[in-house]
Amino acid sequence: MKKFAEFSTSDFQREIAKGKVVLLFSASWCPDCRFLDMFLPEIVSEFTEYQFCYIDIDGATDLAKKMNILGIPSFVVYQDGQEIGRLVSKDRKTKEEVVSFLKSLG
Repeated sequence: MKKFAEFSTSDFQREIAKGKVVLLFSASWCPDCRFLDMFLPEIVSEFTEYQFCYIDIDGATDLAKKMNILGIPSFVVYQDGQEIGRLVSKDRKTKEEVVSFLKSLG
């Protein structure tokens, strides 16, 4: 998983350009985000067709606003530059919820 402390618009364009990419907007201070730490490595290893990018929301506030990321943790998925799905809310995500979301994208 790639980790970005800062994530600019040019970083965004480069990362989503090719293939399937999961952008995970998160923060070190967010307890619901830290809950993901228990099972995120399993999800990353299960969904090898995706490139996962962990984005610290504090270093990407402008982009998050443009993308309408209203809460964290949030997932936005792209395929070859086009958004194909989003799981965006301020609510805690369970492993089952994240897996179900990714499976629904095909």
